[in-house]
Amino acid sequence: MQIDKTQIRVRYGETDQMGYVYYGNYAQYFEVARVEWLRKLGISYKKLEEDGIMLPVLKLEVNYHKPAKYDDLLTIITKVTKKPSVRIEFNFEIYNEQKELLTTGFTSLVFIDMKRNRPIRAPKNIVQFFEKK
Repeated sequence: MQIDKTQIRVRYGETDQMGYVYYGNYAQYFEVARVEWLRKLGISYKKLEEDGIMLPVLKLEVNYHKPAKYDDLLTIITKVTKKPSVRIEFNFEIYNEQKELLTTGFTSLVFIDMKRNRPIRAPKNIVQFFEKK
């Protein structure tokens, strides 16, 4: 299992009239955490695209336990629990500064060859990272 932590401060424009984070923004928080997880492996979305690989989301699940609020410093725990193949799956937990679990989520993404618009196996550098552990 590969685990990473990312922090995000809730901006005013991400909240609704109640001062809670608008539910649609959680997908963006997951994306930030996912991109940072890959970056810490030395992989960027930009480089993947330059290499002809897209990584679209196949599935998104979100479970809201408590609301995040304006100016909260959120910690997003990102976990990849199995070696990527054609797909890579991320699990997320979002906590506030009081360490209360606010939100859990899941995304499944597929590696796509941009030229053929077909699924492909995960790049070797990503798979090798899991084989080292």
